[in-house]
Amino acid sequence: MLLDGASLWFRSFFALPEKMTSPDGRPVNAVRGFVDTIANLVVRERPSRLVVCLDLDWRPEFRTDLIPTYKAHRVAVPDGGTDIEGRDVDVEEVPDTLTPQVDMIMAVLAAAGIATSGAIGCEADDVIGTLAYDEANDPVIVVSGDRDLLQVVADDPVPVRVLYVGRGLAKAEMMGPVEVAEKYGVPVERAGIGYAEMSMLRGDPSDGLPGVAGIGEKTAAKLITEYGSLDALEAAAADPSSSVPTRSRKSLLASVDYLQAARIVVSVRTDAETIDSGPDVLPAEPADPAALAELVEELGIGASVGRLAKALGWPQAG
Repeated sequence: MLLDGASLWFRSFFALPEKMTSPDGRPVNAVRGFVDTIANLVVRERPSRLVVCLDLDWRPEFRTDLIPTYKAHRVAVPDGGTDIEGRDVDVEEVPDTLTPQVDMIMAVLAAAGIATSGAIGCEADDVIGTLAYDEANDPVIVVSGDRDLLQVVADDPVPVRVLYVGRGLAKAEMMGPVEVAEKYGVPVERAGIGYAEMSMLRGDPSDGLPGVAGIGEKTAAKLITEYGSLDALEAAAADPSSSVPTRSRKSLLASVDYLQAARIVVSVRTDAETIDSGPDVLPAEPADPAALAELVEELGIGASVGRLAKALGWPQAG
């Protein structure tokens, strides 16, 4: 099970009231919600391995060099610091009371022994794409509220499914190639790639991607299905004798540079050099019981950690 960390703790933060505080008055709503989410997912899906995937760079240079508007509207502070390799990075606009809770979450994960993974210069999506692509033994479930990750669904060499939690965990949808094809009208035999190509065509204002003028989601899916792939569609648009509608043809021909860039910007990487905190097998006991007990007392998160302990089958939970 691969968790899109930021996606899930953002959702926890906005789903629960900030009046959930630690004994010293600090908000811990995101911490409690995120820990509860992991516990619920473990009970629901019974994974044997789990990784919380991290954004070490939420707005990677290799993407913004190609499409400068990529996530530009989310920047709170340009050049707000440097990464661990000393490169300038932008600071994402995040609620003031969420930022310190991310550190709390990371401390809880470390003490509990739950694995994390990130990659320098990459988003969590790229980490998820890489880990899912590399898996050759176990079925994979990706948990996220980001539809972009629907592109990783696959049946071979192992089943890769996305548990889409955009409407909350209670209304979560398990999406594989068949479900993605049915919902978005892309070819089932290449549903993941087809979804990504459809996304390139339609654009995504939430990510600062302009898309191709006049081509929305339904038209994009229809064109990808009719011509089989984005490459074939572009080739047909360049062929005056093809049946590509005139309006779409003109827009596609005017968007050649954008589409070339979008192939890299929209597609999740499958070759990221991941930095892993440790083994991804779910822990049979806390990695650091004393540290976890200290966090429980300091943050007042005993109920959530207790639910996690019970879900993981830790002896003290019984």
